[in-house]
Amino acid sequence: MLENPLFIIPFLTGIIFSAAGSIMLRFPPKKINSLYGYRTPSSMKNIERWNFAQEYSSKEIIKLGVILTTCCLFSFLSPFDDFTNMIIGLSLMIVVVIILLWKVEKAIKTKFEKE
Repeated sequence: MLENPLFIIPFLTGIIFSAAGSIMLRFPPKKINSLYGYRTPSSMKNIERWNFAQEYSSKEIIKLGVILTTCCLFSFLSPFDDFTNMIIGLSLMIVVVIILLWKVEKAIKTKFEKE
């Protein structure tokens, strides 16, 4: 059962997300850069947006990582074959990334809508 892609993909991705979010929360990038941190055009407009995006995205990455890790439990209920489970696992991962981008960009827009 542990070799099921519906277990492996969400579990490992969730662990990586949670670890990356924790690292970013503890060691946020101090300056706007193109290597480390939450980097989108809206987050890189100024240092105030940058700092807000780093803290907010770190917390969201941790939350979504925990949710994704929990989703691996669906593998114990899945009646599908490995290929279908792999598609479901990859889809969960993609959906989580889309949710992350949507939530952070919405929060940036809401907080800085007067600019």
